[in-house]
Amino acid sequence: MHFIEIKKRESKVIVSSKGAYIIRWSIAGKDILLPGNLEKPTRGGMAIMIPYANRVKNGEYEFEGIRYTLPKNEEGHAIHGLVLNETWGIESMGEGNVVFKHVLKHPGYPTELTSIINYILNEQELKVIMRIRNTGPRNAPLVIGAHPYFLVTDDWRVRTDGDAYICEAVNKIPTGRLLPFNLNSTNRRDFDDCFLINGKIILESTYSTIEIERQNMPYIQIYTGIPNAIAIEPMSGAPDAYHNGMGLIKIQSNEERTFTFTIRVLRI
Repeated sequence: MHFIEIKKRESKVIVSSKGAYIIRWSIAGKDILLPGNLEKPTRGGMAIMIPYANRVKNGEYEFEGIRYTLPKNEEGHAIHGLVLNETWGIESMGEGNVVFKHVLKHPGYPTELTSIINYILNEQELKVIMRIRNTGPRNAPLVIGAHPYFLVTDDWRVRTDGDAYICEAVNKIPTGRLLPFNLNSTNRRDFDDCFLINGKIILESTYSTIEIERQNMPYIQIYTGIPNAIAIEPMSGAPDAYHNGMGLIKIQSNEERTFTFTIRVLRI
């Protein structure tokens, strides 16, 4: 396992080769993310979720006539993908820049999947570019995501400059139905919900103001289950997309897809 530090002026990111997991991001010594824990990577820092984001109901699915089984959590579902605990190779490094690569081969997934992640750090901005290529012989379902936890104070609010729809869910599993939701005026303080949002996401509190911009990642999971932090998770598809089809991609053999999001710290 390697720990990589990338810096750009007063901005510093520490990444582990285990999961290509961002353990820490600070600017001028002030943490932007809740510091992470390699033993519990989805409880802090920023984890990467490939080839599914959040849950797959009952840890099994059928694709092109074949049934597959995935590792299950204590709820009986598969969760957070298959690369969290895998070692990623370091392809290149430079000032404020590191590239990781991983080749996924798993009996619960139809094909070999090669993932390349590029972290590009600027003084008050972190850009993440994920290139996913099907390097195996079979088609496969694909949803990808990231799981950053942002530090906040109690006066936090989330808003967007685009339309927002909440994914109707039963026991945290989206049904496939979208409902209009006014994120800008809601008084809700508890979330474990998925949204389809067209525009930028703004998270603001006395602690900081964060802006998230996304390409090919129209879904967002918002989770408030950790004190003094909020997870705002850019995703290409919804939880359980392997069943409900919300944002699900069928990636064909030798096909490559690119997903990008940028986190800007507007105020610290």
